[in-house]
Amino acid sequence: MLFEQGEYTLMQSTGKAAVTKVQIGSEQAGQRLDNFLFRMLKGVPKSRIYRMLREGELRVSGRRSKPEYKLIEGDEVRIPPVRVAEPAPTPAHGPISNPLLNRVIYRDEALLVIDKPAGQAVHGGSGVSLGIIEQLRQELPDARFLELAHRLDKETSGILVLALKRSALVELHRMLRDGEPKKTYLALAVGEWRDPIRHIKLSLHKFLTEDGERRVEVNDDGQRAHTIFRRIKVAGGYSLLEAELKTGRTHQIRVHLAAVQHPIAGDTKYGNPELNRQLKHQGLKRMFLHSARLEIHHPLTGVELKLEAPLPAELKSFLDTLG
Repeated sequence: MLFEQGEYTLMQSTGKAAVTKVQIGSEQAGQRLDNFLFRMLKGVPKSRIYRMLREGELRVSGRRSKPEYKLIEGDEVRIPPVRVAEPAPTPAHGPISNPLLNRVIYRDEALLVIDKPAGQAVHGGSGVSLGIIEQLRQELPDARFLELAHRLDKETSGILVLALKRSALVELHRMLRDGEPKKTYLALAVGEWRDPIRHIKLSLHKFLTEDGERRVEVNDDGQRAHTIFRRIKVAGGYSLLEAELKTGRTHQIRVHLAAVQHPIAGDTKYGNPELNRQLKHQGLKRMFLHSARLEIHHPLTGVELKLEAPLPAELKSFLDTLG
């Protein structure tokens, strides 16, 4: 039996113990072998996949290959018979009331950039709600490839970049690792920020709480993190700041501001719970953090892109109440 999946071809015999042969196309080239297999064999334990690689059951163009092998266009991956768990039933979702394609900032054959709304996670959870990526795949059923280039926290709004080609995703990841894009956020910090410009360089360490919640703390043994803060205005006991990320660590802006006693207004993870309750009564019902600008060279053409997402109405309205 022969059928197409994306830009690679699957060839399977019709017997019970089917061997699958996958011909690698341009969109899969450059992926690590193990990551490719995790996507292909959803439901198969990672330990089983690594055992197949160790024992030579799984071969690339007739050869044993290591997990870190980078696939090349034209490679043929031979996958032995393996039991794949039945996919969980897809949750029934009604009509999409707020299409994300109405929030497109930039789109071409390789990139899709949207203005992400606050309150929606980039990935859905527990079959209850659609995440950004799941919703976009529903809205773009003909997209042969669609993956997040980076993440934004659920309560953060603003610029979110997705790749429509594997080659674009690979280059975007390299650019982000090397710190090439200029990413600028707007944050409302509690208290009066004194310095017009301030560099914060505090290393950050990720950990899980006893409840399994992901958290980040300042720790000298963590990853290097650098944020440049520029004061825009101070009003009503708060400071509107522009935050330029020089590194892209998890919760970086939130933890850096909390560490210097200026947490983000409305931040339920690192902020002041009592103050956050008061802010809700004053009209701020979310964290005041917005990805406002991105300057980046197009990953395939090299053309410079300057992208902007305006401050959401609910944040602008709250700012106006401060005077």
